[in-house]
Amino acid sequence: MLKEEKNVRQIEGDPRRRWFADEYFDLIVWFDKDDSILGFQLCYDRERKPRALTWTRQYAYKHTGIDNGEHVWGTSQCSPVLVEDGLFDPGAIGKKLAAASAELPPEISALVREKVREFKL
Repeated sequence: MLKEEKNVRQIEGDPRRRWFADEYFDLIVWFDKDDSILGFQLCYDRERKPRALTWTRQYAYKHTGIDNGEHVWGTSQCSPVLVEDGLFDPGAIGKKLAAASAELPPEISALVREKVREFKL
């Protein structure tokens, strides 16, 4: 079940953000000055093969893998970076998200679930 993280660092000059997480998902939501949703990033399958679906009003969709740098032998873990990964299953992710989002604020849950359903490669 997605729960809101407390004390999320806000970056000066960037939109305000809220962060929700559980064992499978991280959901970061960005807000405009009028508290309308500017966009979100839904990170999923964090332990096995982490990927992220990002949607913003300005740029629409982007689906990426998350390369955490752990696969490079002999180096310390690097900062995660987003890499191309076009594979996304909106049906499967949508079902998991529906179960995990019951306690999200309704306006956030509705928008994120709608955008997951609407995603097309």
